[in-house]
Amino acid sequence: MKQYIKALLGPNGIRFCLQMVDKIRLTWLRVAYKSAFLSRLHYLLISPSFTREAQAVIAGHIRFEENRKNHESVNYFLRRSIHRLEKGLIMRPRREVFAADYIEDAVASFITGRDNLNQQEADWANDVFTEYFSVTGRNPAIDKARDHFQQFRQSSGPDGGSPGMGGNIPYVRALGEPPPVDHDAFRALSVRRRSVRWFQQKPVPRELVDQAIETAALAPSACNRQPFEYRLFDDPALIAPLLELPMGIKGYEDNVPAVAVLVGKLRAYPHPRDRHVIYIDASLSAMSFMYALETLGLSSCPINWPDVPQRERRMKELLGLALDERPIMLVAYGYPDPDGMVPKSTKIPLAEIRSYNRVNSA
Repeated sequence: MKQYIKALLGPNGIRFCLQMVDKIRLTWLRVAYKSAFLSRLHYLLISPSFTREAQAVIAGHIRFEENRKNHESVNYFLRRSIHRLEKGLIMRPRREVFAADYIEDAVASFITGRDNLNQQEADWANDVFTEYFSVTGRNPAIDKARDHFQQFRQSSGPDGGSPGMGGNIPYVRALGEPPPVDHDAFRALSVRRRSVRWFQQKPVPRELVDQAIETAALAPSACNRQPFEYRLFDDPALIAPLLELPMGIKGYEDNVPAVAVLVGKLRAYPHPRDRHVIYIDASLSAMSFMYALETLGLSSCPINWPDVPQRERRMKELLGLALDERPIMLVAYGYPDPDGMVPKSTKIPLAEIRSYNRVNSA
């Protein structure tokens, strides 16, 4: 005890106190992580780290229900339902009856919100419903939904009913020809794409960026919900305050001619279990976006977004984010400076990042 008092009163007393606090904290964490109850208690009473996420998940659930009823241009409940029908249509063997538990709600959602949907989504839903009802068997719920859908189409006519062209249903890929890009070419693109931090100070044509985003939109997402959007900024007056927020950008933030902010939308999901899908899906799209930029003569740099309260609040203010909207990452982009250097960034060897059929040996 005397040695602790001596250390506390000594010239390094403050550092000693901090070390003791850190030891106590680590001791508590080693105990807490072994218990689900103590872990919840830790984040309830000691650390607010997940507070914003919890609030955003709840807000997302509310917005999901509102989106389902008010029918914005993107209806996440409908998108998931249509994709589920697509998966049922491609099953081998295909069941005679499927989707009976949700088909009535899906058709009702489509019909009541049809006028607000974007045209692509409306045509996709219409074509898949048409195919589904033409092949599925008899069932009270399915028959009711089929009648509702047919009455809507008959009463709406070609325009309101959006009969589509039938081109939005599952299909067999044309695999007779080799892929348009072979592996060597794709690997060369992957080697060429580096995180670029030095750009030419000239405008980036928006039509090129739109091409890249259209390609990025082809990336896979859970049930095709695509729960994110790209917020693009090419006005220096708007870029400057944005680039004050992320970490890891010091020293080159004044050199960025344009930036994309990927924003996830938790309103796409009614369940907390799906709260991480916005990060997965947005990241899949972001990688495609960066590859597409590279093919168009542009370069990019993904910028990490840390969960820091004051930075989160400031981003929310700058972008006018709703409670369920979460910043995923930023991507700086523009024409690369031909004299700008990039880090080598040696990658982890194959043997360290992959294994086959590995299971817990304990």
